[in-house]
Amino acid sequence: MPRTRFVKTLVATAALALVALACGQGTGTTTGWPFVGSDQAHTKYSTAEEITAANVGELEIAWKWAPNETPLEEFDTQPGPFQATPIMVDGVLYLSTMYTRVVALNAETGAEIWTFDPKAYEGGPVGAGPTGFKHRGVAYWSEGDDARIFLNSRDRLFAIDAATSELDADFGESGSVLLTEGHGRPVSRFEFDQTSPPVVFQDLVIVGSRIPDGVQREFDPPGTVQAFDTRTGERRWVFFTVPQSGDEVGANTWEDESWRITGHANVWGLMSLDAERGLLYVPTSTPSSDYWGGRRKGANLFAESLVSLDARTGERRWHFQTVHHGLWDYDLSAAPNLVTIKVDGQEVDAVAQVSKHGFTFVFDRVTGEPVWPITERSVDTVTDVPGEEPYPTQPFPTKPPPFARQGVSLEDANDLTPEIHALATAEMERFRLGPLFTPPSLQGTLQRPGASGGANWGGAAFDPETGILYVRTSEEADTNQVCQNLGDDPRVDVEYSNNCPYGATRVMFREAGGPGTVDPLESELGPIPLTKPPYAHLVAIDLNAGEIVWKAPFGQGSDEIRTHPLLRGVDLPERLGTLGNSGPLVTKGGLVFLGGGDPYLYAFDSVTGAELWRGATPFPTNANPMTYQTQSGQQLVVIATGRGTDAALVAFELPGR
Repeated sequence: MPRTRFVKTLVATAALALVALACGQGTGTTTGWPFVGSDQAHTKYSTAEEITAANVGELEIAWKWAPNETPLEEFDTQPGPFQATPIMVDGVLYLSTMYTRVVALNAETGAEIWTFDPKAYEGGPVGAGPTGFKHRGVAYWSEGDDARIFLNSRDRLFAIDAATSELDADFGESGSVLLTEGHGRPVSRFEFDQTSPPVVFQDLVIVGSRIPDGVQREFDPPGTVQAFDTRTGERRWVFFTVPQSGDEVGANTWEDESWRITGHANVWGLMSLDAERGLLYVPTSTPSSDYWGGRRKGANLFAESLVSLDARTGERRWHFQTVHHGLWDYDLSAAPNLVTIKVDGQEVDAVAQVSKHGFTFVFDRVTGEPVWPITERSVDTVTDVPGEEPYPTQPFPTKPPPFARQGVSLEDANDLTPEIHALATAEMERFRLGPLFTPPSLQGTLQRPGASGGANWGGAAFDPETGILYVRTSEEADTNQVCQNLGDDPRVDVEYSNNCPYGATRVMFREAGGPGTVDPLESELGPIPLTKPPYAHLVAIDLNAGEIVWKAPFGQGSDEIRTHPLLRGVDLPERLGTLGNSGPLVTKGGLVFLGGGDPYLYAFDSVTGAELWRGATPFPTNANPMTYQTQSGQQLVVIATGRGTDAALVAFELPGR
């Protein structure tokens, strides 16, 4: 062994020994958090119960750790939002940073043990996203005395020794494998990215893909799920979310064989695993391009679908498409929740998928049969967009009810003051209004939920003792306008795109390497939304009954709104609602913890929905929180906060621990 590696091994081993010693000083039971979602079922549930409704108000910051990442002029890169959820295994926290470094921390103290840097920034900013680099977590694998941390960074998958931070030389090419090979068409690193952690199953490590939404051209990369051997890095199987031959299931849902030229339908969100049955649950996104489907007519399987795969082989077991011929960017990005519920006296092993458009789809996770009927309803197909053919029906669950408000009418106009109501009504009259699935338009359509949800990648948390699912939802309406493509972006060759004054998610065109974003038209309301508050809720859904139990406003709302001249002197609601993409965790202690948007971490009573506490954080929270209890009996709640140079991982604990 080279001397430098030998020394690093000794240092890391000594550090881990100190952690184990520290964690072993008490006699309590350790409650870990070994996966980003607590478990592979993504329940985001913890049996830790030192922190309860009776003492949560005493929480204080125990420690903070800063990534200390900065813009790098030589590579023209910048760190984006800090969105990682750490995992905790054997007294060590492992997490990814914005630049996709991997860090190991002492779970008791937050002291840094080691770091690994894949130097993803050396590839430049193109493809990393318009808000900078981001990543949401890592996966842990062990066999005997060997333990690995798997990191999927940009276009590579790395196998890192959990004790030493050294790459596993036997994995792939000197410790990593390239993820862009074997896709049936050329895929460059500038059109391929990874933001969600891998899934580990037996001797396989499984990853999805993120194709930037601003790539809207013929033959753009198709979405994939790929499985690699944990020891050798050999690719064992691949599943394409867009059919790759006319004989495949789903090919007939792409008119004129448009599957040949269409990509995306990414798996950029989080996947879930039923390890006992060897079933992988894969949520997919919209095909290219998100808001105009004139050259991909048809339902477009397996886009915007929940797909169950055999985790050993990648073979499809069943699927359900939640949006046909997507035009609203209603990706399935939340991890499916694998749950056991009791419906009409019968125990059901189910999968619950929350969506951007505000539905909870619930299926028998083995057969794919809906637990409650899902009906195909006729929807509005009138469009003024040349070449577009909206799909005539869409699926609507009969239970549970929608957890987010859907559709927009003039009755929804913001009425915080008479002046604001008049301005909001006048502006709303410029747009096309209507129920859920009203198509995009040349004039601009107001759609609610917006392109960020509803529920987004933060997903839902499930309490297995009560059968209650907790989901955070954003409620603001978005504009959805398409316009003729000017042809000034080499990545965009569709006839109509969303790079318009009222286009949805125009931010995608701010990505490095593009021509930039069309200037928006200014609203007289400024940052004040057109629709009534609250703009976010935390919702509790009884999955045994298919009913909503409670719905509580979440977040104080933007300071830009609260301090706006139009609202000077107005007695505003204490909780206007804060938009955001992150999700909650739930504990046996009867608490739901949630951050996202505000510089606070919140705690709610899981039974009543009452807000019990909020603790100030150094920066706005962007990530899903996690919790664990060490052998000393100390329970900590940890959340990533901030973005760029102003970022920190923050741990809360009860005083005197």
